[in-house]
Amino acid sequence: GKASRKPNAPFQRVNAHGVKYYDEKLKDNSFESRGAHADDYGARANRDLVVTRGSGFRKEKNKKKRGSYRGGDITVRPTLNLGYQLT
Repeated sequence: GKASRKPNAPFQRVNAHGVKYYDEKLKDNSFESRGAHADDYGARANRDLVVTRGSGFRKEKNKKKRGSYRGGDITVRPTLNLGYQLT
């Protein structure tokens, strides 16, 4: 007879269970995990854009980039990047 089919699964380029994180902070990629102030420019834009889905996102994003948008303070502090060891 026919070979039994296995159930459909969404495509995954990387098996999530086999990932080893360089730093625990990399597990959470949300804006809130950044720890920005509530009146930060990025925090205000995030509040406005996080609810926007689909084709309207581009329009809303471009509205925020215009000079008339008053988002909040721009945080100037050391970079949030993590250094990587090259092997």
